[in-house]
Amino acid sequence: MAGAVVAGTAVAVPLLTVTDHHEAPRPTALVVPEGWRATQVYDAIDKALALPSGSTRGSLGKARLTLPKDAGGNPEGYLFPTSYPLRKGATPESVLRSMVDTAHEKFDGAPVAAGAQRNSMNVYQALTIASIVQAQAVKKEDMGKVARVILNRLERGMPLQLDSTLIYALGRARTTEDDTRSDSPYNTYQRMGLPPTPIGNPGEDAMRAAINPTPGDWLYFVTVKPGDTRFTADYDTHMRNVADFNSEQQKVGQRAGQGQSPSPNQSPSSNQSPSPSHSMPPSATRSGKAG
Repeated sequence: MAGAVVAGTAVAVPLLTVTDHHEAPRPTALVVPEGWRATQVYDAIDKALALPSGSTRGSLGKARLTLPKDAGGNPEGYLFPTSYPLRKGATPESVLRSMVDTAHEKFDGAPVAAGAQRNSMNVYQALTIASIVQAQAVKKEDMGKVARVILNRLERGMPLQLDSTLIYALGRARTTEDDTRSDSPYNTYQRMGLPPTPIGNPGEDAMRAAINPTPGDWLYFVTVKPGDTRFTADYDTHMRNVADFNSEQQKVGQRAGQGQSPSPNQSPSSNQSPSPSHSMPPSATRSGKAG
């Protein structure tokens, strides 16, 4: 009978096997954004090469990276942010070497060395400042000013009091008053001078800002809201800016409590995002110092 289901008749359905599924193609390039930390780069290499987590970090000893003596074997700051082709047979060691070689090409030239010397520092110190600038500056236009604040405070023997360095040590985006009392070499509230290493991997714009800072007498800055970073040499003026910052944060909190999604101009900005390529909340949220 046409169209009838015949009892006892089986329809063969092929079993699904692993070979029936096409594996996702391996990426042909790895893009490292400006400001990424070494740990983020390691994770990205692991994923791009389909390796178990921790493989790239574990390969550092075999990579034989050409790092300056000041780095103490730590490649932070020398994993230059750009796009890297992932050729057949690529390994964590080969990718890391390519990144470090690129950093040397960008930063080892005479202009960078001369700029660093002009500001009474070596290239590694300039790279450390560039990494902070990359983390703190919301806009490219602010990079030179942020660099100037750092240099002005160093020249005056003032602690940098930067949340970005503390956040690097803690591995989380928000800090507390207790955190500022922690015994960490990256705690620039307690320790004078620069942190012992860069706090990320800066791009060329940040390095240019570090060696050619914008002229100015600024000692403080605070990003009140996206697009509104205020620099000043006067502490009282800075505290008024801090009050505006705290007011903006309160507004954002109220909107969040009402279930509203803040617009980009209303959000607390990347200051409170874990992304190291953006500025972190200055210490204005607590003591009002530049950060």
